[in-house]
Amino acid sequence: MRVVFIVLTIVLSATTALAGGWTPLLSSHTYGPKRIIAVDKEAQELIVLEQQSPLHEVRRFPCTTGQSMGDKAVEGDMRTPEGVYFVGHRINRKLDWGLYGNIAYSLNYPNPIDRIKGKTGSGIWLHGRGKTFLPRDTLGCVALKVPDMKDVALEASYGTPVVIADDVSWSADPGESEVTALTLAKTLEAWARDWGAKDDKFFSYYDGPMLELSEGLDFEGFEEHKRNIFASQPWIQVMVGNVRAVPGPGYWVTWFDQYYRTRGMASTTGKRFYWVQDDQGGWRIAGREYVPASEQLDAKYLASKAGEARALVEKWREAWLAGNAEAYENFYEHDAEQGGRKGAANIAEYKKTLWEEKPPVRLEVDDLKVALHPMGLKVAFDQEFADASGYSDRGRKTLILVPEGDTWKIDSEQWRRMR
Repeated sequence: MRVVFIVLTIVLSATTALAGGWTPLLSSHTYGPKRIIAVDKEAQELIVLEQQSPLHEVRRFPCTTGQSMGDKAVEGDMRTPEGVYFVGHRINRKLDWGLYGNIAYSLNYPNPIDRIKGKTGSGIWLHGRGKTFLPRDTLGCVALKVPDMKDVALEASYGTPVVIADDVSWSADPGESEVTALTLAKTLEAWARDWGAKDDKFFSYYDGPMLELSEGLDFEGFEEHKRNIFASQPWIQVMVGNVRAVPGPGYWVTWFDQYYRTRGMASTTGKRFYWVQDDQGGWRIAGREYVPASEQLDAKYLASKAGEARALVEKWREAWLAGNAEAYENFYEHDAEQGGRKGAANIAEYKKTLWEEKPPVRLEVDDLKVALHPMGLKVAFDQEFADASGYSDRGRKTLILVPEGDTWKIDSEQWRRMR
């Protein structure tokens, strides 16, 4: 009954939008995008909004939308769709000047929620118009005068959100949207964390039946595929960045950059998630879109993990200096290698014997560098050591760290004496 209830809720909200029109209040919440293009069908205006603490109007242009009133439902109904869409690629083929001017961009209608609602049609553009400009005069597109479209094109980069509604308003107050946007951002972080943990909770973030409607996904096959990957990979790490969120009619859209890493490979991609609430009030992923990333996240990932590596090295140093063989062993992966010794237990036993005879009295670490490595992280630093017998040395140490749960373990250790 839960799934049926959700689908009925969305269908009913679509019917309401068709009858009365969607009238969103866009607010200045923390996760709002830098720029929004808003189309007010009632006023026949396109407004460029920017998030500069707070959200405010930058430009306003007259526009023309579909010849028929209401939200688009089926192909050929001459209605302009209402919801959250995104600027796609510029249409490069030769255009009819009278109908399209000389600049046109595709919009991603139908989006995943539209497909869940059973909407049909395609080819909804944001474009110019060279002929006499009249209100409500397109087949469903959003059109502007040629000079105005030229100005809008300067603001309409790929991926810019376009909010199309019967009536659009906005506020400098974050309002209730702040709470929802923050909830979705935290849910997205939990999704990434559970993915990295290879936890079955990862699958609970999705609404399987809706994904089947929005993208034809066989959710059981999706689960099986992911579990096979979980079983085949020793570790997975997922990080999300540049999260943005906008409300739609009966749903929210988040878009973000995703950094995925496992042994021997890493990738950054952009994603959009379309979220709907279930009957318990929780947010579930009903649709997905893959887009180019807005930023490569390698550097941010490394910066976040470098702090973890530095903290681990410091605790490892403290365990060594204290002569605590048990704590020292815990820093090593089960089959770790150190010089000619293999295995964490053997490494710790060797150190324990050595420390009982010659306790360490000084261990200093300097010039520590952290870099990505196919196995995980490469940590290199200068090490100065002295023990109670008067022996001392100085060298460059290299540790290869591999992820294990929420921490890192030393997989291999090499030392080179420095003159």
